[in-house]
Amino acid sequence: MSAHIGGMALRLTSFITLFPSPSSPPLLPSLTYIAKKKLKNQTFSTTKAKAMATDAATNSSSSSKVIDSHLHVWASPEQAANEFPYFPGNEPTLPGTVDFLFQCMEEAGVDGALIVQPINHKFDHSLVTSVLKKYPSKFVGCLLANPAEDGSGIQQLENLILKDGYRTVRFNPYVWPSGQKMTNDAGKALFSKAGELGAPVGFMCMQGLDLHISEIEELCSEFPSTTVLLDHVAFCKPPITDVEKETFSMLLKLSRFPQVYVKFSALFRVTRQPYPYEDTSQLLSEVVSSYGANRVMWGSDFPYVVPECGYKGGKEAVLHLAGKVNLPSSDLEWILGKTVMQLFPGSWKA
Repeated sequence: MSAHIGGMALRLTSFITLFPSPSSPPLLPSLTYIAKKKLKNQTFSTTKAKAMATDAATNSSSSSKVIDSHLHVWASPEQAANEFPYFPGNEPTLPGTVDFLFQCMEEAGVDGALIVQPINHKFDHSLVTSVLKKYPSKFVGCLLANPAEDGSGIQQLENLILKDGYRTVRFNPYVWPSGQKMTNDAGKALFSKAGELGAPVGFMCMQGLDLHISEIEELCSEFPSTTVLLDHVAFCKPPITDVEKETFSMLLKLSRFPQVYVKFSALFRVTRQPYPYEDTSQLLSEVVSSYGANRVMWGSDFPYVVPECGYKGGKEAVLHLAGKVNLPSSDLEWILGKTVMQLFPGSWKA
């Protein structure tokens, strides 16, 4: 019987992923999450989930906005065919439309978000730009830096910030030319220009902070006026091995640069445990201890979070972890919104 249920769950997940119906987006988070839970044999109880929701109401001030510091949106297949094409080879396997996002945000009680340009559209920012222009009080945009050796990425960065209103920049080291580092001429020019324009730079160290720590330190030292964001806890797992402990120590030591902030985001990417990812409470405690809560911010990594624990579940996990390490409610307010709002003054006013 269990094998039959598991098979049904797998087929359900595949169907939802590949054939999202325009009439059914509200069901996507719960159905996908149920299917994923069956596959992962997660046992996190409904009672505990309700308790976490109660904690949310208790610990979050009604006057404080909840802002998601890291998520993505991309075109539907229909939009991609007609107006906003995917980058060849990077077609998404999950629904990630702004309409779906709004449904998730409303359910979770999230007031606004920072949209990071997705790799699915690579350097074509037209879809995200259209969303920013349509919902200026809801979203802030993060562009993807183009480290083209001809220097054309500098002009693109300036146009996106000055003309289209983007407020921050993503450095993805894996779009740099093969063998090149983020500290090459193009990288330094982009990093410097971002600082000059008041745009923080986020680093996406998916293959490990240890591979990029020297580049980040060099850029921080040479350009201290450029604010830095470390995506997804710099992809540091709760340290067990000596190598992991050393890498996590690198992350904590980066706090000596006052311009560096940490996104406590995409916990499903760094945890070793099922939802609610309790092993990441150690990361939260030590990062807040080193950086201060006013340099830490929560992010969901929508839509990737949806099949893992649901969008609302991603937010509630942080509330649970904060309670586990006895984080003061004032610190939680910083993490859930005040930090990112401080970085981007004037945003999310409505």
